[in-house]
Amino acid sequence: MWRWFTHNHQTLTGIGAMLVGIAALYVAWDQGRVMRDQQHGSVFPVLQVDGFVSTTPEEASLGIRIANNGVGPALVESVTLYRNGVAVDSMEAYGEQLPDGYDLSWAVLTGRALAPDQLVTPIRIRWDRADITPEDLQAAARAWDEWELQVCYCSVFGRCWQTSPVGGARAERVAMCQRGESDVFENLGAARAAAGYQ
Repeated sequence: MWRWFTHNHQTLTGIGAMLVGIAALYVAWDQGRVMRDQQHGSVFPVLQVDGFVSTTPEEASLGIRIANNGVGPALVESVTLYRNGVAVDSMEAYGEQLPDGYDLSWAVLTGRALAPDQLVTPIRIRWDRADITPEDLQAAARAWDEWELQVCYCSVFGRCWQTSPVGGARAERVAMCQRGESDVFENLGAARAAAGYQ
């Protein structure tokens, strides 16, 4: 055995070089993986969807706020509204439950890029304080319980998540977001304009 080692220096050198090459390849792969993870982490968006109810001496309002609490832009690909677990493209049924005399403002979400720390209010319903009782305002807020808003968004590297406001649920990673052809808030605005509201 010893004799084989002493007469096969080239073979041993080749085996050693091969082992060193394999180790270097592993180190390069591992460093590349770490760098990719660091890149994704440096642009990690985190959307938070929250409902709100607000009162001041002059007005009462309720609606939805969406904030990007992450460190990278969130590219909103689709917004889906569910009522009792069924996807719908209109909020008309919710509007019918509201006390009269409200003003409505909305903003389109689909296709929007939310920068870190950016906040958008896709829907805000407002009454003059004298036009709604606290009980009616709370009833309007409770009526939202049968509705659910899901937002699918991606990072600039194409990693995607889907979030929901129900119970403060965390966003779940999804393979991809299907780009929405319309936006429920845009549909709401079009319906209000068609009905003659500003």
